[in-house]
Amino acid sequence: MTTLTTSTNTSATTGGLRDEMWAFIVMTVLLVAVPFSGIYPFFVMQALCFALFGCAFNLLIGYGGLLSFGHAMFLGTAGYITAHALKVWAVGPFVGILLGVGASTALGLITGLIAIRRQGIYFSMITLALSQLLYFIYLQAPFTHGEDGIQGVPQGMLFGFIDLSKPITLYYVVLAFFLLGFLVIYRTINSPFGEVLKSIRENEPRAISLGYKADQYKLMAFVLSAGLVGLAGAVKVFVAQNASLTDVHWTMSGEVVLIALVGGLGTVFGPVVGAFIIIAMQQYLASFGQWVLVIQGVIFVVCVLTFRRGVIGEIAHYFKRSL
Repeated sequence: MTTLTTSTNTSATTGGLRDEMWAFIVMTVLLVAVPFSGIYPFFVMQALCFALFGCAFNLLIGYGGLLSFGHAMFLGTAGYITAHALKVWAVGPFVGILLGVGASTALGLITGLIAIRRQGIYFSMITLALSQLLYFIYLQAPFTHGEDGIQGVPQGMLFGFIDLSKPITLYYVVLAFFLLGFLVIYRTINSPFGEVLKSIRENEPRAISLGYKADQYKLMAFVLSAGLVGLAGAVKVFVAQNASLTDVHWTMSGEVVLIALVGGLGTVFGPVVGAFIIIAMQQYLASFGQWVLVIQGVIFVVCVLTFRRGVIGEIAHYFKRSL
């Protein structure tokens, strides 16, 4: 009986991985075809940056069970460092991205060491407090130019021969970085580290009793998430050609929570779908002005009441129930 159950679970896991692989291939093909479909590339590039942001956040909350209300500090930090390095230090795009990711990863380590010792709402509040502290530092710091931000960031030549000023070229570079970050997250989720992380999320005392150092695993997940968010923030600079306080504000942390919830917490593709939904609303409902936030709030409430697992979560649940 035990052998039969183990075999069934292994078969289900293999089938799930195969389905996810096919879903990844379909997603990649659709995204590669975007420039030939007539869709506005800037919209998709912006959505891809927020999709990576959402996926990195989902790694922490969906698989680690840690709700951070301050993840915008990693997005904004990477953006500011990358923008400053490109415009003032005149470094190349790749070096600028590395500096941005390195800064957000280091910040993730520092803030993680402070916050990871607490659990539940206390952890969330500490991350929010640290994020707000950093927001006011960036508001006063000379290199960020305060409320004006860093404008007119040069896009430059990636590796000396890839001209990022060309929209189509920039699109495929942004897509490449998104797919790279997505695959890193996917591999992490489906690794022994990811399995331990999920066990800590489900029952931390049991995981500790089995000999796992829960705080170390959660810290590693927090730092990895911060670094991947930094990659999203650094790449976003090339799309928007600026770095501003918007990316560090607490509302941005709330927005990524919304992206993850709408798409589906704990699902691989949920944050991608959630990001496209949220960015599409911002893009096409811009004429409503401040009412966009109200409309987003209504949609969020509807999703919570009708799609409690998120869009992708509900779809996956439906197919599992059908089988």
